[in-house]
Amino acid sequence: MRLDAASHLRLIGRGTRAIAAIAAAATIATAVLQIAGAGSTLVFAVSAVALSALAFLVGAATDHLGPRLGHATTGVVQSALGNLPELFIGFFALREGLVVVVQTALIGSILANTLLVLGLAFVVGGLRHGRQRFNAEPMRNTAILLVLSVASLAIPTLATARGAPDFGHAGELSIVVSVVLLVVFVASLPASLGRDAEPGAAEVAHESASDAWPLWMSLGLLALAAVAAAFVSDWFVAALRPAMAGLGWSEAFVGLVVVAIAGNAVENVVGIQAAARNKSALAVSLILNSSLQIALVLIPVLVLLSAVMGGSTLTLAAPVLLVGALGLTTLLAALITIDGESTWLEGLALVGLYVIIAASVWYGPPIHL
Repeated sequence: MRLDAASHLRLIGRGTRAIAAIAAAATIATAVLQIAGAGSTLVFAVSAVALSALAFLVGAATDHLGPRLGHATTGVVQSALGNLPELFIGFFALREGLVVVVQTALIGSILANTLLVLGLAFVVGGLRHGRQRFNAEPMRNTAILLVLSVASLAIPTLATARGAPDFGHAGELSIVVSVVLLVVFVASLPASLGRDAEPGAAEVAHESASDAWPLWMSLGLLALAAVAAAFVSDWFVAALRPAMAGLGWSEAFVGLVVVAIAGNAVENVVGIQAAARNKSALAVSLILNSSLQIALVLIPVLVLLSAVMGGSTLTLAAPVLLVGALGLTTLLAALITIDGESTWLEGLALVGLYVIIAASVWYGPPIHL
């Protein structure tokens, strides 16, 4: 039976309609404040709300493509499109010369997903359902790729340090490493997309295709959210430096914590909700897939874009503190997930490490105009 437009709109749940209203209101408010020359701190706060709401809408629209794309494909696409705000923020921030913010935000996104979001998911799921179980085999593959992401930062950092053999060639080495990471990601796609037959894979899709949105609605919302995110990201970055200067926060803290959390609304909401519904396999898959795509796709793409667009250049030579933090994150996440089980205490350990890392950059030099 063919449904009219009103019937189609009723397929959207109340929660999603509320988020859509918040996204529209915050986007319009950001535009008005930007045009009116309002204070940077206010523009920054409102645009952060808009970005988070738009990221949630991207996740919701992608989720409803499940019955058409297949469960595993939808998981990969959802993680990729969920990182759109971070891509836009990174691009505009590089254009403004905020290299430290971009670099720390990218690494901070991996840390926020792997420690904060996954930890909160384990805490919520563990307190509600006790010990939760998921397929351990994908976790082993994820651990291997996360180790590669650590190496992609550690080796350029060490090889281009003063006195090292590649000193002065961080840009060239970063391009080589970025190409390798993209090749590895493309090679890993067949394995990721071949998990539809695994037990529990159906958790990614809605229980009934009749509950899914029509294709035009999903694609239309994705397009609108993506365009809006591009504009809001530009305004967000324009207000970022003066807002943070007024608050006295450092570039490292802003990138590692504030920007990273603002750009990960999809994983924050969807992953924790999945764990609360005792769908731990779905939660772990979405959260860690996002971390992997940031490490293997988003970072290399921004490195390559910065090399061709002129202006500030992003390299993979990172501060030793961040490389060490990423290494410890990978080690702890692997130890916790590799057995295919999780508890609330393990989740608390992940959150605890995130708080320690965030505190380590709190006392950095503040941003100056």
